[in-house]
Amino acid sequence: MADPQRGAPSSPAGRESNQILRAKYLDYCSAQVAEILLRLSPDEIFVLAREGAEDDERVRGLSYDALVQLATTRIYNQLELPVFEEWVKLYESDPERFEDEFLGFWEAETPISSDH
Repeated sequence: MADPQRGAPSSPAGRESNQILRAKYLDYCSAQVAEILLRLSPDEIFVLAREGAEDDERVRGLSYDALVQLATTRIYNQLELPVFEEWVKLYESDPERFEDEFLGFWEAETPISSDH
């Protein structure tokens, strides 16, 4: 259950700070998108970017990096990932379930105190 004053979970598994949980959530979402994106060929990335763009001619002039950004946004929107609050509930119920899902970015983004 979330602590309404802090927005952070109050269960034993959720004693992590809100900052750490948000970093883990973003890491989890990134991993879900990356898993799909890495399986795509350059042609599939172009098609996905084109489907998500409003102007087909504009897409043809974009760099590969820009196409990947468009494709990434489209993948993210299609995945229908849980919002942060829903994800925290899932994470609190079984944190180990998510350990293999993280890319590890959250560790570099958040300072971890010695009591964790």
